[in-house]
Amino acid sequence: MIPFENTWPYEIIQQDIYVNECPFCSESNVLLPIKKKDLPELSRGVKRLLVFPCCHNRVTLMDADRDYLLAKQPLRNRR
Repeated sequence: MIPFENTWPYEIIQQDIYVNECPFCSESNVLLPIKKKDLPELSRGVKRLLVFPCCHNRVTLMDADRDYLLAKQPLRNRR
């Protein structure tokens, strides 16, 4: 079972991927340095390092579906 605390919702606008809020610094509307074309790789299990541009915190992405990114570490309830 996928641990819900390791997921974070995202939005696709054209080819860009945004999160409504950074899980680390709470910055709003953060444009991530990954594109829509990168999502199928994540879905196949290819891991990817994601560095949030707002605060430079790092997380390893393990998977993605149509709504959520799955990280190796917890992203929820950090505050």
